[in-house]
Amino acid sequence: MTLTRRALTLNLLGGGLALTRAGAVSAETELVVASYPSFDDAARAAIPLYKKLHPEIRIKVVSLSYDDHHNALVSALATGVGLPDVLGIEVDYLGKFVGSAGLEDLSKPPYSALELKPKLVSYTFGQASTPGGVLSGMPADVGPGSLFLRKDILDKAGVTEAQLTQSWESYVETGKIIKAKTGMLLVPNALTVMDAYIRAAVQPGQGLYFDTQGRIIIDTPRFERAFALAKSVRANALDGNFERWTNDWFEALRRAVATEIYGAWLGGHLANYIAPDAKGLWRASALPGGANASWGGSFYAIPSRNSAERKRLAWEFIRFMSTDREMQLLAFKKVDAFPVLLEAADDPFVDEPLPYLGGQRARQLWRDLARRVPVQQVNRLDASVTLMVRAELDNVLSRGKDIGKALSDAQRHVERRMRP
Repeated sequence: MTLTRRALTLNLLGGGLALTRAGAVSAETELVVASYPSFDDAARAAIPLYKKLHPEIRIKVVSLSYDDHHNALVSALATGVGLPDVLGIEVDYLGKFVGSAGLEDLSKPPYSALELKPKLVSYTFGQASTPGGVLSGMPADVGPGSLFLRKDILDKAGVTEAQLTQSWESYVETGKIIKAKTGMLLVPNALTVMDAYIRAAVQPGQGLYFDTQGRIIIDTPRFERAFALAKSVRANALDGNFERWTNDWFEALRRAVATEIYGAWLGGHLANYIAPDAKGLWRASALPGGANASWGGSFYAIPSRNSAERKRLAWEFIRFMSTDREMQLLAFKKVDAFPVLLEAADDPFVDEPLPYLGGQRARQLWRDLARRVPVQQVNRLDASVTLMVRAELDNVLSRGKDIGKALSDAQRHVERRMRP
């Protein structure tokens, strides 16, 4: 029998977990954590530390690729087959799961996770909650948005960081100067500028695409400006249309671009494997115009179909991962998972200079940015709407479609999909 990719994924998740539990000395002492790269590394790093506190617990980490993991969770929660004890969920997929009957509401006893909110970066609770207050996930790390820039390229072009970041318009205008004087691109892809702006301009309590009442808000001035900025980048040949996480993107970051906008964790990727030879050349900054945005972040959740004892064990582990200072710092140092725990983000480790970023104390910047990110809601349609919006932006950038028409079409498509 030939398995489809979806069936194979579920077989790996469900069947793999079944084999794991069957082979355990005692199912009551084994805790199964389903995760994805590189969030899974944080769970693995926790094993010896957690073992010291709970020698009776054996942690088994089961990992699939980013997309396969999240797609498998959708089916596993629907069928109840092969459910792990702890689910790792990345924020861009979180909307599919928030409010789901398949997940425990962590705001209620015996969890009462909201009591821990004063200890953590507060906006994350809005991401994992429904408007009615159901809390479907517990934050484990955050991804404050940051502008990364090549100081050597700016110096060669005779421009400053202040010029680059004064506003979104000055960001593009400064990019023109950089291109004229150095031949370097401003950013790998104009899509990034659109994506960064819509994240940074979200009103508190709203989401990327939906307002507080769940109404679609694409055909709005926020998206119009975002599309116009991206169009200006492409029209002035300031990007290379390089898709993220491809070899072209890696090469651009190594030798062809002056900036990139992403989560703070990109700094670790640049240093470790993307562009290690550029040590001392990159710097980190706030987004243009002093904007604040979330870009990434990870959560843990508990399946509601599991037994009360399995849920209890799962919650103890999740609380440890989110609120134990030593664990939060370990994840920060091992996998660049920026702490959600405020106490951990105030550790002297955050004050250390980063040689890769020319000795800049960039972690201080990222800590302050994370604490200024406004509360943002997620929606079950976020992932699919993202694809629609990006497709319409491509129509504008590559096919000359009018921005107003592109936004109204995207709004209409989503409204049609939302109809009962």
